[in-house]
Amino acid sequence: MSETTPHATKPKGRLLKWFLGNRGAHWGTDPGEYTPASVEETVSSMGRLFGPGRYFGLEIEGWENVPSSPAMLVSNHSGGTTIPDVWGLLIGWYRHFGTERPCHPMAHEMVMGTEVTARFFSKRGVLRAHPGVAESVLTKFGRDLLVMPGGDLDTWRPYSERYTVRFGGRRGYARLALRTGVPVVPVANAGAHETLLVLTDGRKVARALGLYDVARAEIFPVHLSLPWGLAIGPLPHLPTPVKLRYKIGKPVELPAGFTRGDEPTDAQIVEYDRRVQSAVQGLLDRLRDEDPAMRAPSASRARFNDVMDLKGSSWADLPSLSQAFASFRATVVERLTEWG
Repeated sequence: MSETTPHATKPKGRLLKWFLGNRGAHWGTDPGEYTPASVEETVSSMGRLFGPGRYFGLEIEGWENVPSSPAMLVSNHSGGTTIPDVWGLLIGWYRHFGTERPCHPMAHEMVMGTEVTARFFSKRGVLRAHPGVAESVLTKFGRDLLVMPGGDLDTWRPYSERYTVRFGGRRGYARLALRTGVPVVPVANAGAHETLLVLTDGRKVARALGLYDVARAEIFPVHLSLPWGLAIGPLPHLPTPVKLRYKIGKPVELPAGFTRGDEPTDAQIVEYDRRVQSAVQGLLDRLRDEDPAMRAPSASRARFNDVMDLKGSSWADLPSLSQAFASFRATVVERLTEWG
């Protein structure tokens, strides 16, 4: 561990506390474990899946809006536990900037729940989502940070809300950005939420089961995905082929009256969070307007969108399950045919 490693973090969910005990407190907390060779290896192998004509089409606009390091990239989150949105953005990042400019994404502690996964992802710059770790990236190492504040709430939002940003009132990133004075770069992604069909995020069920205390989970989704068909819970899935699209915006202006380096007030944090969310939503709206499936959907996609236009976060939304499954099957066949 480097001398600048932040203090050890403790698992917050009872499941992880039981599983790890006193082990793993430092896993995924040291930006110094980043290894360019490991990133190059991953970009070379995983990168074969991303790009024009490949399994995941990749389109990223706005690299010119990213200032010099350190910067904080703040994005919406999509695509369930498999997180194709993160893979696509980071592969695009390293193709553009190279491995000499690391970008450290913040990850749920479950990702760092074993020594094997923690070592693998730490070498590739992925770190545990913790304020002390994030501040170390920006201030002690002077590197870029990728934050997706919505976390599980965002990546498991219902399909009908795929073009809606959902941060869930999580503003820690805004406080950190104002305290450290780093620019916040808004990023929006679309496409990853088309790789499965989230029928409901199951937030009411998660609250009833006390899943946050157990595993820091605020959702218990129901989704149609491969290879499961109908799945219950945040299970990883095999994504269907899709184009991953990103827009990177200009850094978000600071709240009125705030000077970099000052300690932000609660009101300034709320206002900055509002501005950042508004910027990300604006980019996401543009991605929606440019979506061919929204402008001129095929017959199967039109039926699919009609069936999936569900609202809310309740399992009571499930009476259309048979129709949804039939539409999902037709859409998967269409995508595979187009890709092949």
